[in-house]
Amino acid sequence: MTSKKFLLIIIAITSFFLSCGKQSGKNINQDNQSGEILKIGLMLDSFNIAAARSDYDKYFAFMAEDAVFIGTDATEYWTKSEFMKWAKPYFDKKKTWDFRSVERHIYFDKQQDIAWFDELLDTQMKICRGSGIVTKAGENWKIKQYVLSMTIPNSKTKDVVKLKASEEDNILEGKR
Repeated sequence: MTSKKFLLIIIAITSFFLSCGKQSGKNINQDNQSGEILKIGLMLDSFNIAAARSDYDKYFAFMAEDAVFIGTDATEYWTKSEFMKWAKPYFDKKKTWDFRSVERHIYFDKQQDIAWFDELLDTQMKICRGSGIVTKAGENWKIKQYVLSMTIPNSKTKDVVKLKASEEDNILEGKR
């Protein structure tokens, strides 16, 4: 599938969700809200597409200079520059990640220059949750904070806690 065709599909899907009320925003003018939700949604989709295509420069251009990325591992708290260093070998080897939003919610502050989002993502780790804060930079939106979390079905929580206990106990010991 060509990138233009894929982008048109993303736009059509985003427009459909907007018309169905699947994305939401609060505290701003309704007419402008839809346009800003669309801009943020397209930016987040483009951010994910850039990762899937191993486009290092484009991927990191979506992040503000003072952005932080918080990954699924308890040790993964990176400034943008730290995350860039960590991610560079994966982008160079074309071994990046392919996340696709399947549900997204977007909300705004009263001034309409800060927004926060949460989304369910289809990933190689199955369903994950992405959440974060974006800020307006001119006409564009930039990611200030991105948090990636793995979801755990409640019925599997005890099993997962057993699997991660030893590693995370070591981390906690160092923090106490």
